[in-house]
Amino acid sequence: MKIGVISDTHGWIHPRLFVHFADCDEIWHAGDIGNIATADTLAAFRPLRAVYGNIDDAVVRRAYPENLIFKADDVNVWITHIGGSPGYYDHRVRSGFSEHHPDIFICGHSHIAKIMYDKKAGFLYLNPGAAGYNGFHQFMTAVRFQIDGKDIHDMEVIELGERGKTIIS
Repeated sequence: MKIGVISDTHGWIHPRLFVHFADCDEIWHAGDIGNIATADTLAAFRPLRAVYGNIDDAVVRRAYPENLIFKADDVNVWITHIGGSPGYYDHRVRSGFSEHHPDIFICGHSHIAKIMYDKKAGFLYLNPGAAGYNGFHQFMTAVRFQIDGKDIHDMEVIELGERGKTIIS
């Protein structure tokens, strides 16, 4: 199972995402989708699993949950938008880790790509950074990886370009 992960699109999809995610089985969006049209475009391209973020309106919030907890192959996945980072998890999710212990915890919000194994929490932490044009980030990023049974491998951070120098099409 090949997965493309994005966050913080803020209503704009980088055209190269369609190339980078062409062979993905699913796209996972960690919030701040921006509008329902963005979600619909992604969902028409590949099956979409998504959560809403703090900038998302009532339409997006009705369509997508705040937390998405599911199993992909044999991997327990938790996706949320505001999750914090290793050692500084948001209290809202930290209290749920014992009940819904993920193998991979995915969040957005910071606009900073970060992937690391959190030894203390016992799971892989993944923030894909910001794939959209709006925000304070310098580079637009996404993540792609594979899941085979319990094995998470071929993790790649994809740089989509420098935000300030990208021509919006």
